[in-house]
Amino acid sequence: MSSRNDEYVTELALRAGRGDKAALSQFIRATQDDVWRLLAHLAGREQADDLTQETYLRVLGALPRFAARSSARTWLLSLARRAWIDSVRHDMARPRKSVAEYDTVAATQPSPDNPNTWSEMMDARSLLDALPAERREALILTQVLGYTYEEAARISGVRVGTIRSRVARARRDMVAEVDGA
Repeated sequence: MSSRNDEYVTELALRAGRGDKAALSQFIRATQDDVWRLLAHLAGREQADDLTQETYLRVLGALPRFAARSSARTWLLSLARRAWIDSVRHDMARPRKSVAEYDTVAATQPSPDNPNTWSEMMDARSLLDALPAERREALILTQVLGYTYEEAARISGVRVGTIRSRVARARRDMVAEVDGA
């Protein structure tokens, strides 16, 4: 994420907030991949499309109030994160998916080029899913999506030290899980 690109996206958001429909379209095109990737990592690919749509519905209502206190990308990803958290809260009342579903998918859809790749990806996904939500979020923002600790802290609404400790604990948890297996 270059600062120049962040400045451009922020300017688009400000213009869109003042009613510029072309700027709104450009803003969505410029940020949609980042929002979807974050949500795919947090909630899973099967929910990313719906949560991305929910995020942009929230954006439409909030853009007129966007004051550029942070970059528009940081602001937008924090809205995406809130959409994910709200979906988790909503889903807590429903039965949870079984880890056995991962085994079923891994057994039925191996890659023809490298049969171990699918299994390894599913193992990594299972490790991520087993992490507490805050640790998974911090790890995904910094290690998977490449945001700095400072950016991840702004997106998550916590201090930089909190992000650092969550990432360290997530790594420790994952190593312990692998060693235990």
